[in-house]
Amino acid sequence: MIKQIAVFLENKEGQASGCCKVLKEAGVNLLALSIADTKDFGILRIITEDNASALNALRAAGYLSSEVELVGLEVPDKAGALSDLLIALGEGGVNVEYMYSYAGADGHAKIAFKTGNPQKAVEILQGVGAKIV
Repeated sequence: MIKQIAVFLENKEGQASGCCKVLKEAGVNLLALSIADTKDFGILRIITEDNASALNALRAAGYLSSEVELVGLEVPDKAGALSDLLIALGEGGVNVEYMYSYAGADGHAKIAFKTGNPQKAVEILQGVGAKIV
């Protein structure tokens, strides 16, 4: 399982850069980042090398943030590989709430996704031979 940090930001100039500056000053390395927005606010989702330091720094700087558990998996570099995994999850009754990809240190594509039932998702993915990260 992957621990992700969600940071709630006002939807205005400088919010994402300010948040990233806090992490930089705390010496936290970002591994992945995604931003979803609405008219009034955004959610910055990050995967870091040191979530404890990241959360401490963000909270000290006044950012509302929380840690969320995601399922992480490695997706083979071939056509239809992600589709096959998503089909298996759907057939197993697992809903994917959101997902994003990032590059792993080994150069392989990784996918992180949020679901209401991570344990069941892992069981299904392992059942079809997926590599969980």
